[in-house]
Amino acid sequence: MTHGALHHVELWVPDVTRAEDTIGWLLRELGWVEHQRWPAGVSWKLGTTYVVVERSPAMGAVPHERLRPGLNHLALHVTGREAVDELTRKALGNGWSLLFADRHPHAGGPDHYAAYLENADGFEVELVATTGE
Repeated sequence: MTHGALHHVELWVPDVTRAEDTIGWLLRELGWVEHQRWPAGVSWKLGTTYVVVERSPAMGAVPHERLRPGLNHLALHVTGREAVDELTRKALGNGWSLLFADRHPHAGGPDHYAAYLENADGFEVELVATTGE
């Protein structure tokens, strides 16, 4: 365990089933496994880190807006450019849309190869090509 490493992220979502269909699908494609499940949520784990999606009774009525203060997006490592391309293609058929399509896959700059995806609830995920370090 690395001191200071990310332990978990919890996302409050308006619809757990819809989150499972997009966020859960993507995490499973990246090797995450279901960790916990309860009536209002589910989590997936990779190594010691886990991601939760939950429909909390304490959640306000305002939908998530990635352009407001708070969480903008999750960025996940993907081993290689070919894997980013393949996963992006599959994601488009699994409830995700491509952000910044006019600059894809270099929306983060000429030396940054990534896909920026958004689901119907406005959650953004960045798939970053890495060399598998």
